[in-house]
Amino acid sequence: MTQEIHHCGSVSIMGPSNAGKSTLLNAFLGQKVSIVTPRAQTTRNRIVGILTNPSAQTIFMDTPGLTQVRGRLSKTMTQAVWQSLALADVILPVLDAYLYVRRPEFLERDLASVAVTLANDSRPVIVVANKIDLFSKSRMLPLLTRLQKIWPQAEIFPVSALNKDGLSELAHLVESRLPEGEAHYPEDQLSTASLCFMVAEIVREKLFMRLREEVPYGVAVEVERWEEEPEREQTIIHAVIYVARSVHKAMVIGRGGSGIKEIGVEARRDIIDLVGGKVHLELWVKVRENWQEDLAFLRDPGEM
Repeated sequence: MTQEIHHCGSVSIMGPSNAGKSTLLNAFLGQKVSIVTPRAQTTRNRIVGILTNPSAQTIFMDTPGLTQVRGRLSKTMTQAVWQSLALADVILPVLDAYLYVRRPEFLERDLASVAVTLANDSRPVIVVANKIDLFSKSRMLPLLTRLQKIWPQAEIFPVSALNKDGLSELAHLVESRLPEGEAHYPEDQLSTASLCFMVAEIVREKLFMRLREEVPYGVAVEVERWEEEPEREQTIIHAVIYVARSVHKAMVIGRGGSGIKEIGVEARRDIIDLVGGKVHLELWVKVRENWQEDLAFLRDPGEM
């Protein structure tokens, strides 16, 4: 009997902010491993999600959005993108097709530099035109034609990650471009990130969703204590929310503690789904000025 060929490899999900990269990763896996908000630069670290089936194991690396914002945090985020790119067997640039249908003049501004970087790359490149559910198919062809001119060596694949339209076909296409090889991870493992990291990300997601525009980029979350209480079938988690300015501390806590209470309730709901049991979550807010410039603090917790 002929032995079935098995594929295994890494895929770098990269591209501009708010293109739907994290939504795409979560949709591939059928479970949330990367936080999603409407704000740009939500993802700060390289998030690894693992999709395993009988014929292939695809190791997706979700990366921060490419941005021109300056500062050490931005530099660390950009490094995560290029490190992911260096490790990839397949490159998956993701773009907001709806944006470029409405504002075609932004297309080369946002994508030309990446296209030039990848122009002579021999690895498979699959450009994902995301958010096709937001416009009519009649507007698709001009965009696909322009994308093919920018990326003549790439395959262009339109999808809606939110509605999972075209997702199964895209997953099979990606698998077919992976090198042959045995699986690197157990079949039930969905991510390389620790539970502590994923809990911190859930709390940060709720902060992004609740706070005003200027605050979320000045917050970081760290789990300081994690205890299991088998007799009560409960997980106790203590997490610290760091803010860059004292005025932000008051905004996070809210009047009479209402803000931090709401964030805790919403985060706890998702954490229960993550750990599969009862959770007691305690949140504190501390001021840590200039944490965005502290290299030790900006280490990648997903690799711990």
